[in-house]
Amino acid sequence: MEWTQSERLLERARQVIAGGVNSNVRLAAVPQPLFFERGEGPRLTDVDGNSYIDYVLGQGPLIHGHSHPALLRAAAAGMARGMMFAAQHEAEIRLAERICALVPSAERVRLGSSGSEVIQAAFRIARAHTGRQKIVKFEGHYHGWFDNVLVSVAPGLDAAGPREQPHAVPGTRGVSEAVLADLIVLPWNDAEVLERTLRARAEEIAAVITEPIMGNVGCIMPQPGYLETLRRLCDELGIVFILDEVITGFRLAPGGAQQFLGIRPDLSTFGKAMAGGFPVACLAGRAELMELLTAGVNHSGTYNANVLVVEASLACLDLLIAGDGEAYRRLFALGGRLRDGIAAIARKKGLDVQVQGPGPMFHVAFAPEPLTDYRSAALQDTARYHRLTRALLERGVRVLERGLWYVSTSHTDREVDETLAAVEAVLGSE
Repeated sequence: MEWTQSERLLERARQVIAGGVNSNVRLAAVPQPLFFERGEGPRLTDVDGNSYIDYVLGQGPLIHGHSHPALLRAAAAGMARGMMFAAQHEAEIRLAERICALVPSAERVRLGSSGSEVIQAAFRIARAHTGRQKIVKFEGHYHGWFDNVLVSVAPGLDAAGPREQPHAVPGTRGVSEAVLADLIVLPWNDAEVLERTLRARAEEIAAVITEPIMGNVGCIMPQPGYLETLRRLCDELGIVFILDEVITGFRLAPGGAQQFLGIRPDLSTFGKAMAGGFPVACLAGRAELMELLTAGVNHSGTYNANVLVVEASLACLDLLIAGDGEAYRRLFALGGRLRDGIAAIARKKGLDVQVQGPGPMFHVAFAPEPLTDYRSAALQDTARYHRLTRALLERGVRVLERGLWYVSTSHTDREVDETLAAVEAVLGSE
Protein backbone atom coordinates (compact mmCIF):
# COMPACT_ATOMS: atom_id res chain seq x y z
CA MET A 1 0.00 0.00 0.00
CA GLU A 2 1.37 3.41 -0.99
CA TRP A 3 1.14 6.53 1.19
CA THR A 4 3.02 8.96 -1.08
CA GLN A 5 0.51 11.81 -0.84
CA SER A 6 0.28 11.45 2.93
CA GLU A 7 4.07 11.67 3.15
CA ARG A 8 4.09 14.84 1.07
CA LEU A 9 1.30 16.45 3.08
CA LEU A 10 2.98 15.54 6.37
CA GLU A 11 6.20 17.20 5.25
CA ARG A 12 4.23 20.29 4.20
CA ALA A 13 2.31 20.31 7.49
CA ARG A 14 5.53 20.18 9.51
CA GLN A 15 6.49 23.56 8.09
CA VAL A 16 3.50 25.27 9.73
CA ILE A 17 2.03 22.87 12.34
CA ALA A 18 4.13 21.68 15.28
CA GLY A 19 5.00 18.08 14.49
CA GLY A 20 2.64 18.20 11.53
CA VAL A 21 -0.35 17.22 13.70
CA ASN A 22 -2.84 19.00 15.95
CA SER A 23 -2.92 16.40 18.72
CA ASN A 24 0.12 14.63 20.15
CA VAL A 25 -1.82 11.35 20.16
CA ARG A 26 -1.63 11.36 16.35
CA LEU A 27 2.17 11.31 16.42
CA ALA A 28 1.95 7.64 17.47
CA ALA A 29 0.25 6.58 14.24
CA VAL A 30 1.76 3.57 12.48
CA PRO A 31 3.57 3.82 10.08
CA GLN A 32 3.14 7.63 10.16
CA PRO A 33 0.32 10.16 10.53
CA LEU A 34 -1.91 9.60 7.50
CA PHE A 35 -4.14 12.16 5.79
CA PHE A 36 -7.74 11.28 4.95
CA GLU A 37 -10.15 12.90 2.56
CA ARG A 38 -13.41 11.04 3.11
CA GLY A 39 -15.23 8.97 5.71
CA GLU A 40 -18.53 7.20 5.09
CA GLY A 41 -20.14 4.63 7.37
CA PRO A 42 -17.51 2.19 8.65
CA ARG A 43 -14.89 3.11 6.03
CA LEU A 44 -12.25 5.76 5.45
CA THR A 45 -10.43 6.80 2.27
CA ASP A 46 -7.01 8.44 2.48
CA VAL A 47 -5.47 11.00 0.11
CA ASP A 48 -3.70 8.21 -1.77
CA GLY A 49 -7.02 6.53 -2.54
CA ASN A 50 -6.57 3.67 -0.06
CA SER A 51 -9.73 2.44 1.64
CA TYR A 52 -9.90 1.13 5.22
CA ILE A 53 -12.42 -0.47 7.52
CA ASP A 54 -12.19 1.90 10.47
CA TYR A 55 -12.12 0.71 14.08
CA VAL A 56 -10.52 3.92 15.37
CA LEU A 57 -13.75 5.86 14.80
CA GLY A 58 -12.26 9.22 15.69
CA GLN A 59 -10.88 7.74 18.97
CA GLY A 60 -14.40 6.61 19.89
CA PRO A 61 -16.96 9.33 19.13
CA LEU A 62 -18.24 7.92 15.80
CA ILE A 63 -20.66 5.42 17.32
CA HIS A 64 -22.79 5.62 14.17
CA GLY A 65 -19.82 5.64 11.81
CA HIS A 66 -18.63 8.42 9.55
CA SER A 67 -20.99 11.12 8.26
CA HIS A 68 -24.26 9.54 9.36
CA PRO A 69 -27.01 11.30 7.36
CA ALA A 70 -29.29 11.87 10.36
CA LEU A 71 -26.53 13.63 12.28
CA LEU A 72 -25.56 15.76 9.29
CA ARG A 73 -29.19 16.79 8.74
CA ALA A 74 -29.64 17.69 12.40
CA ALA A 75 -26.46 19.75 12.49
CA ALA A 76 -27.38 21.53 9.24
CA ALA A 77 -30.85 22.35 10.56
CA GLY A 78 -29.31 23.75 13.72
CA MET A 79 -26.83 25.89 11.80
CA ALA A 80 -29.64 27.21 9.61
CA ARG A 81 -31.29 28.65 12.74
CA GLY A 82 -28.03 30.09 14.08
CA MET A 83 -24.84 28.48 15.30
CA MET A 84 -24.32 30.41 18.53
CA PHE A 85 -26.42 32.89 20.49
CA ALA A 86 -24.31 33.46 23.62
CA ALA A 87 -27.62 32.72 25.31
CA GLN A 88 -30.04 29.88 25.81
CA HIS A 89 -32.18 27.97 23.33
CA GLU A 90 -34.89 25.38 23.69
CA ALA A 91 -32.94 22.48 22.20
CA GLU A 92 -30.42 22.51 25.07
CA ILE A 93 -33.31 21.91 27.49
CA ARG A 94 -34.46 18.94 25.42
CA LEU A 95 -30.95 17.50 25.44
CA ALA A 96 -30.61 17.97 29.19
CA GLU A 97 -34.01 16.34 29.71
CA ARG A 98 -32.95 13.42 27.54
CA ILE A 99 -29.70 12.90 29.47
CA CYS A 100 -31.47 13.09 32.82
CA ALA A 101 -33.99 10.51 31.61
CA LEU A 102 -31.30 8.12 30.34
CA VAL A 103 -28.45 8.38 32.86
CA PRO A 104 -29.29 6.89 36.29
CA SER A 105 -27.29 9.43 38.33
CA ALA A 106 -28.14 12.56 36.31
CA GLU A 107 -30.39 15.01 38.17
CA ARG A 108 -28.79 18.12 36.67
CA VAL A 109 -26.40 18.61 33.74
CA ARG A 110 -24.03 21.20 32.29
CA LEU A 111 -22.81 21.04 28.71
CA GLY A 112 -19.24 21.73 27.62
CA SER A 113 -16.97 21.18 24.66
CA SER A 114 -14.41 18.56 25.80
CA GLY A 115 -14.04 15.80 28.32
CA SER A 116 -10.86 17.37 29.71
CA GLU A 117 -12.81 20.52 30.49
CA VAL A 118 -15.82 19.02 32.28
CA ILE A 119 -13.57 16.84 34.43
CA GLN A 120 -12.01 20.04 35.78
CA ALA A 121 -15.49 21.33 36.61
CA ALA A 122 -16.19 18.10 38.50
CA PHE A 123 -13.03 18.57 40.59
CA ARG A 124 -14.01 22.14 41.38
CA ILE A 125 -17.46 21.09 42.56
CA ALA A 126 -16.04 18.29 44.70
CA ARG A 127 -13.60 20.60 46.42
CA ALA A 128 -16.25 23.24 47.04
CA HIS A 129 -18.64 20.65 48.44
CA THR A 130 -16.18 18.91 50.77
CA GLY A 131 -13.80 21.71 51.70
CA ARG A 132 -10.99 19.24 50.96
CA GLN A 133 -8.25 19.44 48.35
CA LYS A 134 -6.89 16.08 47.21
CA ILE A 135 -8.12 13.93 44.33
CA VAL A 136 -7.56 10.18 44.12
CA LYS A 137 -6.88 8.81 40.64
CA PHE A 138 -5.68 5.43 39.41
CA GLU A 139 -2.64 4.28 37.46
CA GLY A 140 -3.30 4.03 33.75
CA HIS A 141 -6.55 6.03 33.83
CA TYR A 142 -6.74 9.00 31.48
CA HIS A 143 -8.85 12.00 32.45
CA GLY A 144 -7.65 14.63 30.01
CA TRP A 145 -4.44 16.43 29.17
CA PHE A 146 -4.41 19.12 31.89
CA ASP A 147 -1.53 19.27 34.37
CA ASN A 148 -3.47 18.04 37.39
CA VAL A 149 -4.63 14.76 35.77
CA LEU A 150 -2.06 13.87 33.11
CA VAL A 151 -0.24 11.97 35.82
CA SER A 152 0.64 8.25 36.04
CA VAL A 153 -1.22 7.62 32.79
CA ALA A 154 1.53 5.52 31.20
CA PRO A 155 4.54 5.61 33.54
CA GLY A 156 7.53 3.37 33.00
CA LEU A 157 7.54 0.64 35.61
CA ASP A 158 11.03 1.77 36.66
CA ALA A 159 9.57 5.16 37.64
CA ALA A 160 6.13 4.09 38.88
CA GLY A 161 7.19 3.23 42.40
CA PRO A 162 5.73 0.55 44.72
CA ARG A 163 2.53 -1.01 43.44
CA GLU A 164 0.51 -0.21 46.59
CA GLN A 165 1.83 3.37 46.80
CA PRO A 166 2.56 4.45 43.25
CA HIS A 167 4.55 7.59 42.53
CA ALA A 168 2.72 10.48 40.87
CA VAL A 169 4.55 10.47 37.54
CA PRO A 170 3.89 13.44 35.22
CA GLY A 171 2.73 12.35 31.78
CA THR A 172 4.47 15.22 30.02
CA ARG A 173 7.23 17.76 30.38
CA GLY A 174 6.16 21.17 31.58
CA VAL A 175 3.80 20.08 34.37
CA SER A 176 3.65 22.30 37.41
CA GLU A 177 5.11 20.31 40.28
CA ALA A 178 2.70 22.04 42.67
CA VAL A 179 -0.30 20.16 41.24
CA LEU A 180 1.23 16.79 42.06
CA ALA A 181 0.72 17.45 45.76
CA ASP A 182 -3.04 17.47 45.20
CA LEU A 183 -3.11 13.95 43.74
CA ILE A 184 -3.09 10.54 45.37
CA VAL A 185 -2.33 7.79 42.86
CA LEU A 186 -3.49 4.22 43.55
CA PRO A 187 -3.51 0.89 41.72
CA TRP A 188 -6.90 0.07 40.22
CA ASN A 189 -8.96 -3.02 40.99
CA ASP A 190 -7.42 -3.45 44.46
CA ALA A 191 -10.20 -2.95 47.00
CA GLU A 192 -7.92 -3.53 49.98
CA VAL A 193 -5.47 -0.76 49.04
CA LEU A 194 -8.38 1.52 48.15
CA GLU A 195 -10.10 1.08 51.51
CA ARG A 196 -6.91 1.40 53.52
CA THR A 197 -5.96 4.65 51.77
CA LEU A 198 -9.37 6.28 51.86
CA ARG A 199 -9.84 5.55 55.56
CA ALA A 200 -6.37 6.81 56.45
CA ARG A 201 -6.64 10.05 54.43
CA ALA A 202 -10.37 10.76 54.24
CA GLU A 203 -10.08 14.23 55.76
CA GLU A 204 -7.85 15.30 52.86
CA ILE A 205 -9.77 13.73 49.97
CA ALA A 206 -12.37 15.66 48.02
CA ALA A 207 -13.04 13.08 45.32
CA VAL A 208 -12.11 9.79 43.75
CA ILE A 209 -12.20 9.73 39.95
CA THR A 210 -12.23 6.49 37.98
CA GLU A 211 -13.06 5.11 34.58
CA PRO A 212 -15.79 2.45 35.01
CA ILE A 213 -13.91 0.29 32.51
CA MET A 214 -10.22 0.98 32.05
CA GLY A 215 -10.64 2.16 28.47
CA ASN A 216 -7.30 3.72 27.64
CA VAL A 217 -5.25 0.77 28.89
CA GLY A 218 -6.41 -2.76 28.23
CA CYS A 219 -10.21 -2.29 28.27
CA ILE A 220 -10.03 -3.79 31.75
CA MET A 221 -13.29 -4.54 33.55
CA PRO A 222 -13.68 -3.79 37.26
CA GLN A 223 -13.29 -6.75 39.57
CA PRO A 224 -16.64 -7.95 41.01
CA GLY A 225 -17.60 -5.66 43.88
CA TYR A 226 -14.81 -3.14 43.29
CA LEU A 227 -16.92 -0.18 42.20
CA GLU A 228 -19.50 -1.07 44.83
CA THR A 229 -16.76 -0.88 47.48
CA LEU A 230 -15.74 2.52 46.13
CA ARG A 231 -19.36 3.71 46.29
CA ARG A 232 -19.76 2.49 49.89
CA LEU A 233 -16.53 4.09 51.07
CA CYS A 234 -17.32 7.44 49.45
CA ASP A 235 -20.73 7.48 51.14
CA GLU A 236 -19.25 6.60 54.52
CA LEU A 237 -16.34 9.05 54.35
CA GLY A 238 -18.03 12.01 52.65
CA ILE A 239 -15.95 11.74 49.45
CA VAL A 240 -17.35 12.64 46.03
CA PHE A 241 -17.41 9.70 43.61
CA ILE A 242 -16.68 10.88 40.03
CA LEU A 243 -17.19 8.45 37.16
CA ASP A 244 -15.36 9.38 33.95
CA GLU A 245 -17.64 8.12 31.18
CA VAL A 246 -16.09 10.15 28.38
CA ILE A 247 -15.29 6.86 26.61
CA THR A 248 -18.01 4.56 27.95
CA GLY A 249 -20.92 7.00 28.07
CA PHE A 250 -23.72 6.04 25.65
CA ARG A 251 -21.46 3.37 24.11
CA LEU A 252 -22.47 0.43 26.32
CA ALA A 253 -26.04 1.37 27.23
CA PRO A 254 -28.37 4.38 27.00
CA GLY A 255 -27.36 5.22 30.56
CA GLY A 256 -23.68 4.54 30.02
CA ALA A 257 -21.44 2.13 31.90
CA GLN A 258 -23.16 3.09 35.14
CA GLN A 259 -26.33 1.48 33.82
CA PHE A 260 -24.40 -1.42 32.28
CA LEU A 261 -22.54 -2.11 35.55
CA GLY A 262 -25.25 -1.03 37.99
CA ILE A 263 -23.30 1.70 39.81
CA ARG A 264 -24.43 5.20 40.79
CA PRO A 265 -21.75 7.93 41.04
CA ASP A 266 -22.18 11.43 42.46
CA LEU A 267 -20.86 13.13 39.31
CA SER A 268 -20.27 11.79 35.80
CA THR A 269 -18.53 13.15 32.74
CA PHE A 270 -19.52 12.34 29.16
CA GLY A 271 -18.28 13.13 25.65
CA LYS A 272 -17.21 11.17 22.55
CA ALA A 273 -20.22 8.97 21.60
CA MET A 274 -22.68 11.50 22.97
CA ALA A 275 -22.77 13.47 19.69
CA GLY A 276 -21.52 10.90 17.21
CA GLY A 277 -18.46 12.92 16.18
CA PHE A 278 -19.36 16.50 17.03
CA PRO A 279 -17.36 18.24 19.83
CA VAL A 280 -19.46 18.11 22.97
CA ALA A 281 -19.14 17.07 26.60
CA CYS A 282 -21.40 16.88 29.60
CA LEU A 283 -21.10 16.99 33.37
CA ALA A 284 -24.02 15.34 35.15
CA GLY A 285 -24.83 14.46 38.72
CA ARG A 286 -26.71 14.95 41.93
CA ALA A 287 -28.70 18.18 42.10
CA GLU A 288 -27.13 19.10 45.45
CA LEU A 289 -23.68 19.09 43.90
CA MET A 290 -24.53 20.50 40.48
CA GLU A 291 -26.40 23.47 41.96
CA LEU A 292 -23.10 24.64 43.45
CA LEU A 293 -22.55 26.03 39.96
CA THR A 294 -25.11 28.68 40.94
CA ALA A 295 -23.52 29.26 44.35
CA GLY A 296 -20.03 30.54 43.68
CA VAL A 297 -18.49 27.68 41.68
CA ASN A 298 -17.67 28.81 38.16
CA HIS A 299 -18.17 26.82 34.97
CA SER A 300 -18.09 28.79 31.72
CA GLY A 301 -17.41 28.35 28.02
CA THR A 302 -18.11 30.31 24.87
CA TYR A 303 -18.98 27.22 22.83
CA ASN A 304 -21.03 25.42 25.50
CA ALA A 305 -24.40 24.19 24.18
CA ASN A 306 -23.95 25.71 20.73
CA VAL A 307 -26.89 24.86 18.51
CA LEU A 308 -25.01 22.65 16.06
CA VAL A 309 -23.68 20.14 18.60
CA VAL A 310 -26.86 20.10 20.68
CA GLU A 311 -28.94 19.13 17.66
CA ALA A 312 -26.35 16.53 16.64
CA SER A 313 -26.38 15.09 20.16
CA LEU A 314 -30.15 14.77 20.13
CA ALA A 315 -30.03 13.00 16.77
CA CYS A 316 -27.25 10.68 17.96
CA LEU A 317 -29.15 9.69 21.10
CA ASP A 318 -32.37 9.25 19.11
CA LEU A 319 -30.63 6.68 16.93
CA LEU A 320 -29.27 4.84 19.96
CA ILE A 321 -32.60 4.46 21.76
CA ALA A 322 -34.78 3.80 18.69
CA GLY A 323 -36.37 0.38 18.39
CA ASP A 324 -36.06 -0.38 22.10
CA GLY A 325 -32.26 -0.30 21.96
CA GLU A 326 -31.74 -2.14 18.67
CA ALA A 327 -28.50 -0.19 18.17
CA TYR A 328 -27.01 -1.71 21.33
CA ARG A 329 -28.02 -5.23 20.38
CA ARG A 330 -26.26 -4.66 17.10
CA LEU A 331 -23.14 -3.18 18.71
CA PHE A 332 -22.80 -6.05 21.17
CA ALA A 333 -23.49 -8.71 18.55
CA LEU A 334 -21.05 -7.39 15.95
CA GLY A 335 -18.41 -6.34 18.47
CA GLY A 336 -18.69 -9.65 20.30
CA ARG A 337 -18.37 -11.61 17.06
CA LEU A 338 -15.27 -9.66 16.05
CA ARG A 339 -13.70 -9.90 19.53
CA ASP A 340 -14.36 -13.63 19.83
CA GLY A 341 -13.24 -14.24 16.26
CA ILE A 342 -9.86 -12.62 16.89
CA ALA A 343 -9.45 -14.63 20.09
CA ALA A 344 -10.31 -17.87 18.25
CA ILE A 345 -7.75 -17.17 15.51
CA ALA A 346 -5.08 -16.52 18.14
CA ARG A 347 -5.91 -19.77 19.96
CA LYS A 348 -5.81 -21.75 16.71
CA LYS A 349 -2.35 -20.38 16.01
CA GLY A 350 -1.16 -21.04 19.55
CA LEU A 351 -0.48 -17.37 20.30
CA ASP A 352 -0.61 -15.63 23.68
CA VAL A 353 -3.12 -12.95 22.74
CA GLN A 354 -5.57 -11.41 25.20
CA VAL A 355 -8.81 -10.06 23.73
CA GLN A 356 -10.97 -8.46 26.40
CA GLY A 357 -13.79 -5.98 26.76
CA PRO A 358 -17.57 -5.91 26.47
CA GLY A 359 -17.90 -5.84 22.66
CA PRO A 360 -18.73 -2.32 21.47
CA MET A 361 -15.20 -1.61 22.69
CA PHE A 362 -12.49 -4.19 23.33
CA HIS A 363 -8.71 -4.52 23.53
CA VAL A 364 -6.20 -6.80 21.84
CA ALA A 365 -2.79 -7.44 23.41
CA PHE A 366 0.13 -9.81 23.04
CA ALA A 367 0.36 -11.01 26.65
CA PRO A 368 0.36 -14.41 28.38
CA GLU A 369 -2.31 -13.56 30.95
CA PRO A 370 -5.46 -11.36 31.07
CA LEU A 371 -4.80 -7.70 31.86
CA THR A 372 -6.18 -6.73 35.29
CA ASP A 373 -4.55 -3.38 36.07
CA TYR A 374 -1.94 -0.99 34.71
CA ARG A 375 1.05 -3.00 35.92
CA SER A 376 -0.09 -6.15 34.13
CA ALA A 377 -1.02 -4.17 31.01
CA ALA A 378 2.43 -2.56 30.95
CA LEU A 379 4.00 -6.00 30.37
CA GLN A 380 2.25 -6.58 27.03
CA ASP A 381 4.38 -6.70 23.87
CA THR A 382 3.49 -3.31 22.37
CA ALA A 383 6.17 -3.49 19.69
CA ARG A 384 4.64 -6.67 18.32
CA TYR A 385 1.17 -5.16 18.43
CA HIS A 386 2.42 -2.15 16.46
CA ARG A 387 3.67 -4.56 13.80
CA LEU A 388 0.21 -6.13 13.72
CA THR A 389 -1.31 -2.66 13.36
CA ARG A 390 0.91 -1.99 10.35
CA ALA A 391 0.13 -5.37 8.79
CA LEU A 392 -3.62 -4.83 9.17
CA LEU A 393 -3.36 -1.33 7.72
CA GLU A 394 -1.65 -2.82 4.67
CA ARG A 395 -4.75 -5.01 4.27
CA GLY A 396 -7.22 -2.15 4.67
CA VAL A 397 -8.07 -2.44 8.38
CA ARG A 398 -7.36 0.59 10.57
CA VAL A 399 -7.00 0.08 14.33
CA LEU A 400 -5.56 2.08 17.21
CA GLU A 401 -1.91 1.54 18.05
CA ARG A 402 -2.69 1.13 21.75
CA GLY A 403 -4.88 -1.94 21.18
CA LEU A 404 -8.38 -0.53 21.70
CA TRP A 405 -10.96 -1.36 19.02
CA TYR A 406 -14.28 0.48 18.62
CA VAL A 407 -17.29 -0.81 16.68
CA SER A 408 -20.05 1.40 15.24
CA THR A 409 -23.67 0.81 14.27
CA SER A 410 -22.57 1.26 10.65
CA HIS A 411 -20.36 -1.84 10.70
CA THR A 412 -21.93 -4.97 9.27
CA ASP A 413 -21.13 -8.68 9.09
CA ARG A 414 -19.34 -7.92 5.83
CA GLU A 415 -16.79 -5.69 7.57
CA VAL A 416 -16.38 -8.22 10.37
CA ASP A 417 -15.79 -11.03 7.84
CA GLU A 418 -13.21 -8.95 5.95
CA THR A 419 -11.48 -7.99 9.19
CA LEU A 420 -11.28 -11.55 10.49
CA ALA A 421 -9.85 -12.65 7.14
CA ALA A 422 -7.17 -9.98 7.45
CA VAL A 423 -6.40 -11.02 11.04
CA GLU A 424 -6.19 -14.65 9.96
CA ALA A 425 -3.73 -13.70 7.22
CA VAL A 426 -1.33 -11.62 9.32
CA LEU A 427 -1.58 -12.75 12.95
CA GLY A 428 1.51 -14.72 13.85
CA SER A 429 3.56 -13.39 10.96
CA GLU A 430 3.81 -9.78 12.08
